Amino acid sequence: MSDFNPLDLSLDLPLVLLSNRGPVRFDRDATGRTVTRGAGGLVSALSGLAEHLDDAVWVCGAASEEDVAVAGESAGSSILVQTYPSPRLVEGDPDGPAIRVRLVVTDPTAYADFYSVWSNPVLWFIQHGLYGRSLSPVFTRAEHDAFENGYAAVNRAYADAVVDEVRARGGKALVLLQDYHFYLVADWVREQCPDAVLTHFIHIPWPGPDEWRILPADIRERLLRGLLGSDVVGFHTRRYARNFVLCAQELLGLPIDLEQLTVTVADRVVRARYHPISVDPAALDATQASEEVAAHVAMLRYIFLDDDRQLILRVDRTDPSKNVVRGFLAFGTLLDQHPELVGKVSFLALLQPSRTDVPEYADYIALIGAVVAEINARHTKEGRQPIDLRMVEDFPLAVAAYSICDVLIVNAIADGMNLVAKEVAVVNRRGGVLALSEMAGAHEELGEFAVTLHPFDVQQMADALYTALTMPMEERHRRLAAAARQVRTHDVRRWLDDQLVDLRRVAGFG
Repeated sequence: MSDFNPLDLSLDLPLVLLSNRGPVRFDRDATGRTVTRGAGGLVSALSGLAEHLDDAVWVCGAASEEDVAVAGESAGSSILVQTYPSPRLVEGDPDGPAIRVRLVVTDPTAYADFYSVWSNPVLWFIQHGLYGRSLSPVFTRAEHDAFENGYAAVNRAYADAVVDEVRARGGKALVLLQDYHFYLVADWVREQCPDAVLTHFIHIPWPGPDEWRILPADIRERLLRGLLGSDVVGFHTRRYARNFVLCAQELLGLPIDLEQLTVTVADRVVRARYHPISVDPAALDATQASEEVAAHVAMLRYIFLDDDRQLILRVDRTDPSKNVVRGFLAFGTLLDQHPELVGKVSFLALLQPSRTDVPEYADYIALIGAVVAEINARHTKEGRQPIDLRMVEDFPLAVAAYSICDVLIVNAIADGMNLVAKEVAVVNRRGGVLALSEMAGAHEELGEFAVTLHPFDVQQMADALYTALTMPMEERHRRLAAAARQVRTHDVRRWLDDQLVDLRRVAGFG
């Protein structure tokens, strides 16, 4: 159950949330229909907000066959789901925290074009700077059609659902749109509901104008103008917000105020804001105190930390933007140049395969395996391989590893925030050192407490890992304590509260 206490918006405006994935998922097992609450800090924060408001609805996609069945039974209307203590569909009055959910069903072919052709990889690759440009991307009639019949069509379907929910609330509502899947929604909603207050938060990096020039001109203009239908566009860092404002100026010719981070669109002023998302420390503390985590800790200590050995950890998706291969190359360089560390330092990598239906992602996973095999062949000593690569998604195991690692490596090419760094800061009890990419959003908050990594410079990263491993223990604990204070006082609830303060001002309530 969430203990989130949001600002009192219940007497101001009803709330309509939109995200691709929702707060619950319906499935079916041998006993019948099951309901599972979504995981992660964002879901927890937004659920906590919705649970405490009298009039809130969460619009999201029907992600499973049972979601589609539930949407059909409700004939397109919202449903009420109790979230605590056990998630369930509510017919009458709930006896615990509950959320109204509107499940949107879209054509499978259109959704595939929306998600697997445009959202991933095109928008993701552009916003993370992953295109080499010499050979990719290539936009043909097929990509143009996929945008129109996929990305735009699915955005329209979600926008229609949002409009329905806003109109059901008298045409005035606070609309919170989430992430890169829905860049066209705000403008469409504004056309139909001009009295709504619209904000769109983007959880991945926002690059400068030159990266967006990769896109066909008509498509990039539609995406930008769609976002500018919002009253507020939110990002994790000032750099991303500034890039967005510059895009409006350079790509659309709109007047801007770079100091105030505003864009003038006809008679409206659109505000770019930055609010770094964070984690839920109380939930992490509870997970760390569990018996399952304790068992994992005992096992990991036995495998990696006997005889004063040290442990480097990474927990990531196998997304090319995470830069996993160069991270392993840096570790291999470290062992080449400091042979005294061979057998004394292990590298545990807990990786979750990501978007394996996209060829670039599948190829990257294969390359990860090849690089690990080569380094292990070169530096195995007394039967002990230096890299333990596990393709697994196991949060209790990750929390256990967080708590005992000597170094966490985050060397992303680009990362909207990176919550793993914040999770380690809260959970670690060993004076763990954050080895943190300057290109991760988290570096703006935690960089002064970390060892900075330059993600394309393998030698620099190897040297930084050596610095982290040999740092005096007193300094390690000082840095970790400072990072933990920053995260605990700037948690996910504060992230949402800060946005609500801004939106109250826009709506005229503060």
